[in-house]
Amino acid sequence: MLFHKITSTTLGIGYIGKGAGTAAAAVTCVVWYFAHAGGFNFIPALAATLLITILGIWSGNVVEEIWGKDHNRVVIDEVAGMCITLLWIPVTPVNILLGLILFRFFDILKPLFIRKLEDLPGGWGVMFDDILAGVYANILLQVIVRFIII
Repeated sequence: MLFHKITSTTLGIGYIGKGAGTAAAAVTCVVWYFAHAGGFNFIPALAATLLITILGIWSGNVVEEIWGKDHNRVVIDEVAGMCITLLWIPVTPVNILLGLILFRFFDILKPLFIRKLEDLPGGWGVMFDDILAGVYANILLQVIVRFIII
């Protein structure tokens, strides 16, 4: 049980209360930047993102029984969504900041069928709205990076 509480709250970030999702996404950005500072390696990044997602689904199922459906302490979904946002994006401070802004936009407002995914059962509902938010943010960030920013 303790493992799932630590995992789902991303090492306790979820316990800070209001703004925990943004804090978890921001911490993910910092870790992503330093993990890839020497050069981006796609395979480990994708593997880490998949592992975080699987752990999030598993832990989301377990802690839902304790805290209820998609409790605000659970922030591993923001970590997974932020990682998805940054996949295939050149690792620069500007790109990561733009990714954070775009991901939080989609995660908070939940347009384009994102909100519908929250209805999935257990950890699936916890994770998949943020996964789709990350996909949308990544697509938009790809366009910005490739066609707008020089």
